[in-house]
Amino acid sequence: MYMTQALHRSMQQRPNAEAVRYMGRHLTYAGLGARVARLAAGLRQLGVRDGDRVAMFSLNSARYIEYYMAVPWAGAVLNPVNIRWSAAEILYSFEDSGTSVLIVDDTFKTVAARVAADSKGLRHVIYAGDGEAPPGMISYEALIAENQPMEDRLRRGSDLAGIFYTGGTTGFPKGVMLSHGNLVSSACNGLMAGTSTLGGTMLHVMPMFHLACLASINNVFLANGTHVPMEAFDPGRVMEAVAHERVTDVLLAPTMIQMCLDWLDQHLERAAALDVSSLRALRYGASPMSLSLLQRARAAFPKAGFSQGYGMTELSPVATMLGPEYHNEESLANGRMRSVGRPAFTTEVRIVDPDGNEVPCGTVGEIAVRGPGVMLGYWNQPGQTAEAIRNGWMHTGDGGYMDEDGFVFLCDRIKDMIISGGENVYSAEVEAALASHQAVAQSAVIGVPHEKWGEAVHAVIVLRQGASATFESLQSHCRERIASYKVPRSVEFVEALPMSSVGKVLKHELRKQHRK
Repeated sequence: MYMTQALHRSMQQRPNAEAVRYMGRHLTYAGLGARVARLAAGLRQLGVRDGDRVAMFSLNSARYIEYYMAVPWAGAVLNPVNIRWSAAEILYSFEDSGTSVLIVDDTFKTVAARVAADSKGLRHVIYAGDGEAPPGMISYEALIAENQPMEDRLRRGSDLAGIFYTGGTTGFPKGVMLSHGNLVSSACNGLMAGTSTLGGTMLHVMPMFHLACLASINNVFLANGTHVPMEAFDPGRVMEAVAHERVTDVLLAPTMIQMCLDWLDQHLERAAALDVSSLRALRYGASPMSLSLLQRARAAFPKAGFSQGYGMTELSPVATMLGPEYHNEESLANGRMRSVGRPAFTTEVRIVDPDGNEVPCGTVGEIAVRGPGVMLGYWNQPGQTAEAIRNGWMHTGDGGYMDEDGFVFLCDRIKDMIISGGENVYSAEVEAALASHQAVAQSAVIGVPHEKWGEAVHAVIVLRQGASATFESLQSHCRERIASYKVPRSVEFVEALPMSSVGKVLKHELRKQHRK
């Protein structure tokens, strides 16, 4: 398996089919392949050799898709940059990985110049914009124009394809090493599960530096589809793009879905003019979605097949999938719509105790995953690699349980579990109870220090627009649904929760406020 394999197939079988549609420009598979091969040749001309690291610091674009194909075509290694990082975090990742070339767009060229000035190993900065290249930078388009297409270096299998940095909020980020085999085998799961539309049109809204978006890009190549990148998420623009571009597939975080639904409710005239019936596959992930939000989304997009993916960067990223066949009234009634699905086709999943022993069905433990998607390891971190991967099993740090039919139910990050008075409280369960309250738009549950109980359950609430609720009413609502020791002992109301770039609540930010 190799990253460019599906691109080669489409170049051969569908050369005149549309590969990328972006900002009014259309690129066929033949045209895309030619640009990729020329960009790869340009990188080699700059001195990039097999295994060298090439970074991309950019908003979503057609050029980002070219980067994801051209770097492996050149035999090099991907290093996409988290656009929310500070210059110091970016510099650390470059120095740690030995990145020698950076491709940057207009949005981040100023920060990139500062990082380049401080870097010891960065040799070239390539400007991926439409204007003239800034001083000291090389024009992306000139690099393509001035080089003839080269043959694919065809690195494959266990060869390193990319270093994907995670974290950076609780310490220095870790570089997750993923091989060609890791990335392609994981991408195959979408097609095997029927959650990707063959020959479809996918709107790429998730940030492209994130592995979930790269997995979607690989899905589209495997499905011989069309890529429609959007620079950054905006709910109104997403809805308009689905209608105007006749989008069939989209991947969104639950918070993004909620914002899209709120936009539709708040812009009734504009929404009524939009035909979103082309949407056939709506995939969600990155964080749990409440049943109330899921039901609202299913009502808004009745022709779309919903599916969920659970995983992490270290798994390339897929571990389990809950397909469209489980997004129905039967699965709602039997509770399976609350699960994160069954192990994906290329994975094995089991629930284990702290010693790595599998626990009985229905017992909460740590989710462990084995299969071709498990990372090669952490870059320059053999100790942390050995701690995470034991006997071939990736220990995720997520708590959950499995039912008798193999459906996995996510409870909490092990480190986020609240221990109150000796009882284990899983925040996801409390958040699900809060989500069923009609006034609650979002919630995050954390443990806060308590003299008597060690930790107390604390809820941070975002109310729906125009709605109201009291601490007492929320407590009463929860008592009807969960055990009394799980009911929040305190509540605070906020305008918004701190979020990562892919819609995950940053609970460590909330905890900081209570540990001063």
